[in-house]
This record gives sequence, structure tokens and C-alpha cells, in this order.
Amino acid sequence: MYLNTKTMGHIHIIRDFYSFAEQVNRTLRIFTPDAYDRQPDRRFPVLYMFDGQNIFSDPESAVYDTWCANTTLERLVSELTIQPWIIVGIDHLPNRIEEYSPWIGGRAHLTAEFLINHLKPYIDRTYRTLPETENTAVMGSSMGGLFSLYLGKTYPQIFGRIGGISPALMLAGGQMFYYWDRHTRFGSKILLYVGSKEQYSFYGVGLDYVPITQDFYNRLKQLGYTDSELHFVLAEGEIHHETSWQKQLPALMTWLLAPQANTSFF
Repeated sequence: MYLNTKTMGHIHIIRDFYSFAEQVNRTLRIFTPDAYDRQPDRRFPVLYMFDGQNIFSDPESAVYDTWCANTTLERLVSELTIQPWIIVGIDHLPNRIEEYSPWIGGRAHLTAEFLINHLKPYIDRTYRTLPETENTAVMGSSMGGLFSLYLGKTYPQIFGRIGGISPALMLAGGQMFYYWDRHTRFGSKILLYVGSKEQYSFYGVGLDYVPITQDFYNRLKQLGYTDSELHFVLAEGEIHHETSWQKQLPALMTWLLAPQANTSFF
């Protein structure tokens, strides 16, 4: 299912972007909004999204349902709800759990090194970006949501906006609760989302995303995050799937990507 909004902007796919940290080729999907071509003197904030093959409404994306992040963003821009953002989708590698996991034998530190030392410098060098912390966002779902939160805690000076969508916080016995041990003091915006029907059995292990996401929100509140820095969404009836994330994305983008004070849309 795709949104009816007419797709604008451009998606440039790079299938052989080499990650020196991981010693593999990666696929990138880089969306530049319509305003990028119309306003050649303007610079743009950047949103990095994981599971890049699932995020765009585009013939080269996943065969089935996607987030439709490009059409959603353009619609919100046309409604003057948010400003235009560049979106960088990063396809996952064959072992997705290891790629996004900071613990239990994971190699999230290498994925982060790729993102920090290779990908972001390339994007900032190649495109007209606003590279500052407040203009750099990261968003992912499930393991990608967990990895987004890991990045937000590890590199708060780089990622000012963190979207933890249905994050797999139960991984490694809830290590993220221990890892996020203090307020980073960088004025981050942190979005936590979960659907009310996100309860599953994974190889015989019960996974209930609702209470653990609520508990992590409470954890961050106890650490001093204010309502302007932290937002929790419990979506009634939604499941752990792209169809739900697509449906909820307009509201999620509206909060996470809201312009800073005195920012012009034009």
C-alpha cells in the first residue's frame, strides 16, 4: 500500500558504497526533496534511516509495504508542517541482528564507525547539508530503533534527533537501560514509539514491546529529560510491521523533525 501523494524529489541509489570499518560494500538510497532542486542556494538537514530498502515509495524499494518516507515528507512540507529534509536510507546487511546490536556478539560499534567516519562526511561533502547536531537525525525500527538509541547515547554531539520506533529494548536483558545512565546534556529530541499490539513469540521467546518501551520512557524521564526533549507514542491497535509505521509516520516526523525556532520553510 502506498500513499496517494505524488512522489517528488529524487532517490539516488548507490549499490557499492564501501564501508572501511566493516570491509563490505553497502547500498545507500539518498532522497533529495523537491526543494533541493528548486532552491539551489539552500542547505538541508539530514535524516538517516535504517533498513533502507523498506523506507521509500519507489520501484527499487521493497516489493511489499514500505514506510513511504519520501512521499510522507513531501506532503508534510507542502502542508508547512516541517521543513524539507534529505533522507539517507542505509540497507541492512545479511546479519541484521549483529549489525545493529551493541551487545551479545554484535558489531554495532563498527556500523556506527561506518556512519560517523565515512557515510556522514560523504553526505556532508557531496550534498548541500546542514551538518550541525540539531540538523542531524537518525531513525529506525525494531533492531534499527535500538541502534538509533545507541547512537543517540554514544554520539549525542552528532545526532540531535533520535527516533526509536518499536525498539528491541529487550535485547541482552535490557542492556540499554544500563547503558543510558545519564542525561547527555546535548538537548537531544528523543522519540519513542510502540504499537499496542506489539506482542510476539520469537523462537519461543515472548516479546512484549509495550511495557519495556514505556519503562524506557520512564527511565529517561527519571534522568531529567523534559517533555520538549522526549516524546512517547503508544499507537492503539498497531502491530510490529511497516504498514503500521507507514500509517504513524506523519505524526512521528512532525514531532521529531519540527523546525527550530526562527527556521524558515522557504
